[in-house]
Amino acid sequence: MSSVLVNVVPVFILILVGWVSAKTGILKEETGDALGEFVFKIAVPMLIFRTLTDAHFEGVSPFRLWMAYFLGVAVTWATGHLIATRVFGRDAKLGVITGMSASFANNVFIGLPLVAHIVGKDGLVALSILLAIHLPLMMVAGTILMEGAVARTDGREKRGIMAILKQVGTNLARNPLVIALLAGVIFNLLGLHLTPVIATVVDQLSAAAGPVALLSIGMALTRYQIRGDIGLSGTAALLKLTLLPAVVFLAGHLLGLPADWTAALVLTASVPTGINAWLIAQRFRAGHSLAASVISITTAFGVVTVSFWAWLLG
Repeated sequence: MSSVLVNVVPVFILILVGWVSAKTGILKEETGDALGEFVFKIAVPMLIFRTLTDAHFEGVSPFRLWMAYFLGVAVTWATGHLIATRVFGRDAKLGVITGMSASFANNVFIGLPLVAHIVGKDGLVALSILLAIHLPLMMVAGTILMEGAVARTDGREKRGIMAILKQVGTNLARNPLVIALLAGVIFNLLGLHLTPVIATVVDQLSAAAGPVALLSIGMALTRYQIRGDIGLSGTAALLKLTLLPAVVFLAGHLLGLPADWTAALVLTASVPTGINAWLIAQRFRAGHSLAASVISITTAFGVVTVSFWAWLLG
């Protein structure tokens, strides 16, 4: 267990350093925003591109990988929604935010550094394949479900699915992660190689992705305070940290995924909730405090649950 802690604890210490830096004013809030922009638009895309340029997929179908992960998402999201609406008596909008908060992992800013540190390059390949469809599927599902919930709850007319898909598709066409993934796959399929000079630059930018991402998410956490509806937000956090990785773990084994791929999926499923759930809540003006609380709670207790899953995976 000590070796697991050596790998996991530094990840959360870097998040804590970022949080303390912002909370005490050592670094300004806009500094965290700038670091987040650098990570999302430059460092992580370089890491994904570099990982995929010389990756060996070994004939493993990406569909089994996607099926294993999104089965966990579907089960956890549905469970969170039902608990919010049937047990806690909340409306459909809060049900969607609860389900999304319980199933939307922060697999870019925390998952990538964690998988890189614990699993290694094969794990990064699996996570890169997941990222190809994770954000679009989750955002499309969240938007469609919230549109329906708002229509039922507030009596407003909901947008058509095609309008939602068009908006999300336009955003994805400019998404640096998607562009990097496509570029890396094309390089791989064509057998192209980077020149030594370019490879060195890409490697240096890739190396910055992990620590800078963790610092930036720590700084961002100062905005997500734990307040209101603690019972429901605590339940959603529990689902996120336990049920989601558990279902992904079982699905990965049942579908016969390689050990490193299963480990990567389980670890990224076990990390704290991503801010996208809060963004959906903010956009539809429902469940802001719930989503913010789940982000903070899962980050506070994530070191324990992530360590458990890392230990279980060996």
